Amino acid sequence: MGSAHKVLAASNDLPIRTNLPVHSGKVRSVYWLSDEDSRRLIAEKGYAVADDAQLAIMAISDRLSAFECIWHAQGGMAGVPGKGAALNAISSYWFAQFREQGLANSHILDIPHPLVWIVQRARPVMIEAIARQYITGSMWRSYAKGEREFCGIKIPDGLQRDQKLPELLITPSTKGILTGIPGVPESDDVNVTRADIENNYAAFKFHSTDDIARYETLLQQGFGLISDKLAQLDQVFVDTKFEFGYVTDANGDEQLIYMDEVGTPDSSRIWDGEQLREGNIVEKSKEGFRQALLNYFPDPDILLNKSRMPERLALAQDNALPVEMMLDVSATYTSIAEKITGEKLQVSEDPKAEIMDILSAGYQLIV
Repeated sequence: MGSAHKVLAASNDLPIRTNLPVHSGKVRSVYWLSDEDSRRLIAEKGYAVADDAQLAIMAISDRLSAFECIWHAQGGMAGVPGKGAALNAISSYWFAQFREQGLANSHILDIPHPLVWIVQRARPVMIEAIARQYITGSMWRSYAKGEREFCGIKIPDGLQRDQKLPELLITPSTKGILTGIPGVPESDDVNVTRADIENNYAAFKFHSTDDIARYETLLQQGFGLISDKLAQLDQVFVDTKFEFGYVTDANGDEQLIYMDEVGTPDSSRIWDGEQLREGNIVEKSKEGFRQALLNYFPDPDILLNKSRMPERLALAQDNALPVEMMLDVSATYTSIAEKITGEKLQVSEDPKAEIMDILSAGYQLIV
């Protein structure tokens, strides 16, 4: 079977029983289970959650998103073979490490298939926090133009591109459009300061100001754990995104948990250690694909300039990329997943059929 057939191009059209609209993101889709199915699975599978917790099926596709567009390749290839499985395997590994090291739990309860998680519904904190260990990418571009303050944190003059920062820098931004917060524009992905968060903690969905310190601690500890592990593999952890939320545990207590994904090539930058020592930047993340796109199209400004979004969307829709570009991403994601987990990545021959078989036979969720 060709590579195009091994791709799960969409994850929002599975016949999973749900009584709410499917929430479909760029690569993941969420199917909220009914109270009846949630209670049944909690009892049958022994999940360590409250009896009345709402569960969801979270299915990941192999679609490739970059510069806020979905890309495809020639020959009908609508995604990257193994990409979804790699992202899930890496995130699941890091979340398990966080739990085992006593940091915090995640929203994942079960992994019935490499492309599927069963999760507990979390109440998200409305912040995406980027933790940065090196100055590169958009931060470097701003720094090169003279900016020295990022999310209220001042950084020194004299830094060079791709240099290690004096200390881990946390740059939080809004998750979604938040309204009524003084000094914070009402648009998605706006940088905010710690003072913004502290003075308006309830608007960001924190339960207390103590939880802000807790989230910062979890972020720093999580980053440190991943960075140390990658260093053992001669890989450099450059930056990553963290998201957090609240769940109620089996005892009825509120817990702040890690959620979404973490430490993946989609949400992080990872560099090859040996190449970095030789003065070269070799990307082991989606950043490599972004650079390839910038080199592939004659007018890269379309990809970088947000005011040219209609042109950018047309570019992605009208241009089938060379298959080799997708297979390069596949090789990058597969190799880093296997390095991190120490296991061979399982890539489905027919992912949609496999998912339906498993969720039918083992979970009675297919209609």
